[in-house]
Amino acid sequence: MNWLQFNAKQLIRHIMKWDYEFDVVVIGSGNGALTSALCCHDGGAKTLVIEKSNQFGGTSATSGGGVWIPNNRYARAENVDDSNKDARDYIDSVSPEGQIKDELVETYLSEGPKMIDYLHENSQVKYRNLQHYPDYFPDNPGGKAGNRSMEPEPINGTELGDDLSKLREQHPQTAFTMGPINMNFTQVEGQLLLGALPGWKSLFAKLFSKYILDIPMRLKWGWKDRRLTMGNAGVARLILSLKDRNVDMWTETCMTDLIDDNGSVIGIKAIQNKLEINIKATKGVILASGGFEKDQDLRDKYLPKPSNIEWSAANTYNTGDALKAALKLGADTHQMDTGWWSTVMKVPGQEKGWLSMVDKSMPGNFTVNKNGERFSNESQNYVSFVNDMFDKYAEGNPCAPCYMIFDSTFRKNRPCGPLLQGSMQPDSSVPKEWWTPSFLSKGDTLEELAAIAGIDAEGLLATQAKVNEYAKSGKDLDLSRGDSVYDRYYGDPSVEPNPCLAPIETGPFYCMVLYPGEMGTAGGLVIDTHARVLKDDGAVIPGLYACGNCSTALLPTYPGPGSTLGPAMTFGYLAAKDITGSNI
Repeated sequence: MNWLQFNAKQLIRHIMKWDYEFDVVVIGSGNGALTSALCCHDGGAKTLVIEKSNQFGGTSATSGGGVWIPNNRYARAENVDDSNKDARDYIDSVSPEGQIKDELVETYLSEGPKMIDYLHENSQVKYRNLQHYPDYFPDNPGGKAGNRSMEPEPINGTELGDDLSKLREQHPQTAFTMGPINMNFTQVEGQLLLGALPGWKSLFAKLFSKYILDIPMRLKWGWKDRRLTMGNAGVARLILSLKDRNVDMWTETCMTDLIDDNGSVIGIKAIQNKLEINIKATKGVILASGGFEKDQDLRDKYLPKPSNIEWSAANTYNTGDALKAALKLGADTHQMDTGWWSTVMKVPGQEKGWLSMVDKSMPGNFTVNKNGERFSNESQNYVSFVNDMFDKYAEGNPCAPCYMIFDSTFRKNRPCGPLLQGSMQPDSSVPKEWWTPSFLSKGDTLEELAAIAGIDAEGLLATQAKVNEYAKSGKDLDLSRGDSVYDRYYGDPSVEPNPCLAPIETGPFYCMVLYPGEMGTAGGLVIDTHARVLKDDGAVIPGLYACGNCSTALLPTYPGPGSTLGPAMTFGYLAAKDITGSNI
């Protein structure tokens, strides 16, 4: 930049017209954004939250709502045996050498519980301990069979008043959806219902009776369930807490750029009502607007192949706005090739992918590549399964997409993605458009199914024979399915000797196609222990903070349920503390 350009830039800033002025502007409205806004307000800062869509909540609202924070208050209240040392040993054991920043991990372990304490004691945000939901690698050093994750307490959605319509709807897979019926359930309830485990029928009857008899809700809101759970409950509780504080929250306001003064961020440009506005942020801007999973160009540039925007289960509005704006200021990035992976079903007629997190874990199915061969433990955590898809695809293994195979016994008794168990949704009532080789196929024999789905029949028959033998012996000699505590979480304890393995032998046979998708990208802006955005030389960009999926993931491996929301909320809290100088 020459002298003339520099002075022109300075002059423009000097005469810039500010349409609005706040101390802090928060970009996004998921858990990390709303936590940071709440804490900024409590620290004495005049705070604005902006959301580019017409609904609050982002990916957080459509998620399971789990928060992974070791040694949290809810676990301590149940006298759980855990320690920061155990948690650190576990994190070290699941993280590739040299891929984590010690100072960030230590800060997370020490500050995460404090953040939860603050919210519990000073807001409407309340969680409950997930006693039996294990770490994703529970057999590793420091791993635990439960008590490190929390889920939000359910809440009556009518407490939001007319703002209930501004809350992003849960993903249909986090509720019981059939026709107009949309009934919510918690994670604990979901384990029973989605796995069709013993007791699921009585639980369903109880929940359905309360739902259908909620006449006031039926009259005003139609078939929406006023009992909010999972991610909806977490976001709703944060929104109510901000409403209690009269914090400004704007929808349909899209940040287009950051405004800097000699390298220091002093505000943002945004589009609102089709007009460009300038919003001054005297103390800082917090980027919390999610990842870049809905921008195909960025996917092509950074993510492993194959990668397709249509396979994503993430928020439609996550197009990497924060990343693009910060890169203009020289921000550093890391782990851009990583994501919060999960296999995804591409349901005909639905915009978002349907995450397949539970289906594969249940006994009575196996997953194969185009050669009819298994390539990964179906019951392991969903991130690791998709990493196997990428790793082995790169080796020439045609496993992306892959194919989940099951028989009539599984079909009758267990749900699979949006497909309810056959006892509730027989084949005759399945939408006709679902019967397509790119989603769901059916054959009277495995050979017929293989021909329809495009799978090698000989390989498929050989795999069936092996899996059926493993189901009888209880030992998967190829991929160790069912050996881990995590594997068995979504297994069926009534199935013996291995709750994750049952024979596949009774026709007709079915195939569900699974694509390598994600809940969000995991790479992004590099931050320090105060959530300040850094340049590639380690220098701080003054006035700029980030948390959640627009920042680099705390860990390169997904350690447990809620490993996205836990760090997002913690570093949102730390950003607020740094901006306001308060000791909240």
